[in-house]
Amino acid sequence: MNLIYTLIVGALAGWLAGYLIKGKGFGLLGNIIIGIIGGVLGGFIFSIVPVIGRGYGFLGSLITSVLGAILLLFIVGWVKRRN
Repeated sequence: MNLIYTLIVGALAGWLAGYLIKGKGFGLLGNIIIGIIGGVLGGFIFSIVPVIGRGYGFLGSLITSVLGAILLLFIVGWVKRRN
């Protein structure tokens, strides 16, 4: 059940981040991958920054994943512009 939960949160987070940053998604698989990596990145950042509280449950996971995915998209965009 955790795998299904992770995929759902990852897909939603990736779609939201793609919509907010680029204005379009990256397809279902791309959204899931961006959302899952964003969730890991967001969880890591929220664990080392004590000012930002990390929420629990579905909404907390979604917010953490979306913020991490947005950060990931900024980093990827920055790297692409440098090359």
